Amino acid sequence: MKPTILKDRISLPLRTVPARVAGILFVLILSIVGRAVGAELFPFVLPWDDATPGATNVSAWLDAPAGRDGFVTVQDGHLFAGKKRLRLFGVNLAFGANFPTHEAAEKVAARMAKFGINCVRFHHMDMQATPAGIWAKDLATLDPDRLDRLDYFIAQLKAHGIYADLNLHVSRTYPDMPKAEKATNPSYDVGIDNFSARLIDLQKEYARALLTHVNPYTKSAYAQEPAVALIEINNENALLAQWNWGGLDKMAAPYRVELGAFWTQWLRGNYRDDAALAAAWAGGAHAAGPELLRPGGFAGPKSAWYLEQHEGARAEASIKDGAMRIEVRQPGKEPWHVQFGQGGLQFQQGESYTVTVRARADSPGKISVNASQAHAPWSVFGSKELALTSEWQAFTFAFVGKADDNARITFSNLGKATGGYEFADVSLHTSAIDGEVHRDASGSIETFTHDGIAGHSPAAQRDWFRFLWSLEEKYWPGMYDFIRTDLKAMPLIVGTQLGWSPFPIQARMDVIDSHSYWQHPHFPGRSWDMDNWTVKNDAMTGAADGGTLSRLALQRVAGKPYICTEYNHAAPNTFSSETFPLLCAYAALQDWDGVFAFAYCHRGDDWEKGYFPSFFDIDQHPTKMATLPASLALFMRGDVQRGSQELVATISRDSAMDTAQHGGPRIGADQFGLDYDAALSSRVGVRLGDRDARASATIADRKHVVSDTRELVWDKTDRVVTVDTARSKAVIGFAERRSYDLGGVQIEFGALRQGFGVLQLTVLEGADFATARRLLISATADLENTGMKWTSDKKESVGRNWGHAPLVEGVPVKIILPGARKLRAWALDERGQRGAEVPVRAGALEIGPEHKTLWYEVAAE
Repeated sequence: MKPTILKDRISLPLRTVPARVAGILFVLILSIVGRAVGAELFPFVLPWDDATPGATNVSAWLDAPAGRDGFVTVQDGHLFAGKKRLRLFGVNLAFGANFPTHEAAEKVAARMAKFGINCVRFHHMDMQATPAGIWAKDLATLDPDRLDRLDYFIAQLKAHGIYADLNLHVSRTYPDMPKAEKATNPSYDVGIDNFSARLIDLQKEYARALLTHVNPYTKSAYAQEPAVALIEINNENALLAQWNWGGLDKMAAPYRVELGAFWTQWLRGNYRDDAALAAAWAGGAHAAGPELLRPGGFAGPKSAWYLEQHEGARAEASIKDGAMRIEVRQPGKEPWHVQFGQGGLQFQQGESYTVTVRARADSPGKISVNASQAHAPWSVFGSKELALTSEWQAFTFAFVGKADDNARITFSNLGKATGGYEFADVSLHTSAIDGEVHRDASGSIETFTHDGIAGHSPAAQRDWFRFLWSLEEKYWPGMYDFIRTDLKAMPLIVGTQLGWSPFPIQARMDVIDSHSYWQHPHFPGRSWDMDNWTVKNDAMTGAADGGTLSRLALQRVAGKPYICTEYNHAAPNTFSSETFPLLCAYAALQDWDGVFAFAYCHRGDDWEKGYFPSFFDIDQHPTKMATLPASLALFMRGDVQRGSQELVATISRDSAMDTAQHGGPRIGADQFGLDYDAALSSRVGVRLGDRDARASATIADRKHVVSDTRELVWDKTDRVVTVDTARSKAVIGFAERRSYDLGGVQIEFGALRQGFGVLQLTVLEGADFATARRLLISATADLENTGMKWTSDKKESVGRNWGHAPLVEGVPVKIILPGARKLRAWALDERGQRGAEVPVRAGALEIGPEHKTLWYEVAAE
């Protein structure tokens, strides 16, 4: 049910009062807003090595040692440890952070346990040689010192009840040939290692070396270690994904030859003879069609081209010598806020189209050309990135129509920065379709490129995609069988993540995995350029489409354990206090089996940083860490019930392949009847079946989506999410000057710097709030590092200037707790230890910035 809002923000209709009174009221409002905006932040640094007992220490929720009841198993589609349901809240470690010293390992493991973390995903171990990676200097053998550090750390984690998730291939560039000879391959040879025999052999060699290694501190090989919950074959890596993104178009010649041999073999197995193949591919061949853009080019009063400017972006269009120049005067909040195009086009499902254009820019940069619907929801049929320079270049973009629809062609992402772009000779026509079967010099049938696939007949396109699908179907079970049978590994096995590989293929693994980020860093120039990036500073709470959570939920595979091993709201987002409260609440509603923060730390031997120095590390991020105990109560402790209703779309294998061919490898229930709101109200997912069966949801109020358990409300109007359970209450979002009644707990917010805050109340001892003997209160909101140098008032980037010790906002809230008890309360310091007492009168206490803390403890006398 919707929570009771006792008091809303004051709204003053100034136009209805005399000017003098209005002026006084305006000054008064400014003084109130000024106090809210100017509320002073204070330092709050969580010690990297703290594991002291107290209200914030929830290590008792972990069953130590990890694996004490045997290997993690799958029962009824979920993870179990012995006879007990197991939910994982994990963190990632990357690069050198995987290999702490023995002394640091003891402290880090204890601190993780204190915060309730019960799994560590060992990630990016394979990219580099020691000290940042597991390889010796020869990049072929495991380094003894790094291996010893890893062994000791895993033994410490096990002792504290923390499982391991061992990743195999993540970021290794395979040493099968010199890097210079395969420089055009996708990074880390991803996708190619799904079919290349030598690269698969190298994966097996590494898996054997790591998994059969005996940890001297646990006396077990990792393949037979019950504290290893999961083994992951290949991170964010699948052949179909790389094909879909064009990553295979420029792969080095030896791999293309190898792929061509497989392609020829597959075709021979699917056609009676060459004549049958030629006849099948010839169907639908035709010459290029006439021009589809309206005549007249850019010039003239009847020009069909339009210029779009959104949210403050300003640009001007001019025409000279037949070329269109777009001059960006004011960049947009998003690159797409400046774009131009032509609508009123009619695309046909299955038809191939080709766009040609000449273009240049004042400064080098990347834009995109898109074919999409000309109406909501603006679905994209095809898109290509254009790397512009100051010189004129010719570009060709081909795509296949996904539906019979009213459509448009746009040139987008022009709103990144001030400057000019020029376009000429734009053309759109139905593509010439080649129905021939072409062979290379060796006699193999030529492989297709993503850029060129639209120029082949529908039968050829369909064959090519099903061929790639067949290679993935061979690769993943092949690696699974090697690990399970040859290496005799007992931990559960994960393939790769949904979104990279389609769910019918990944469903052959033990556990299904996915990744998601809210406001992932954007790099408008060079990838991972730490001088040129942005992170959009916006909250996810109350987003109309459910943000990351709905999409994650809609691709869950019913009947299989489901985990998300990478999740975060990237720093320096000042609304990131919402990250884990939202994730854990809805993961519990959806009945997932594990969620992992990416990342705990990337830094080798640098645990005492004292501030958050990058997009993803949470170990020194005060509000993300401070919200963990209460958030984990929602998920791991099970305070939020799983949804009472399960809505599952059934998808046939043929339909799944068709969907992936035309829309990419991510296949979710949102493509088969369910929408984003369904994922906020009930358990949702997909399954494979003999025939398609769409699913639907009945939702009474789509502005305030209530979970079918009545415990969660996703309020799109006020952009507030509430949690109301027997042992946990929370208000997340834009709650400034609002009051709530959550099952008898009354909450009244004061002024907040951004209007945004997160309040969590958790019963530590007792069955409910009326009888609780001990409570934890977490209150978080705005934050930034001291000396952080924002590059603009939008607070979307700091470049390399991350500052030092973090500063946080104190959240002013009045709380009235139910029950006839005498209560005492304390502000807690950074270690969770009691400090100054906070008065409690008749169950009411007021917290705020004067206490300079994010945590409070309440106890019955």
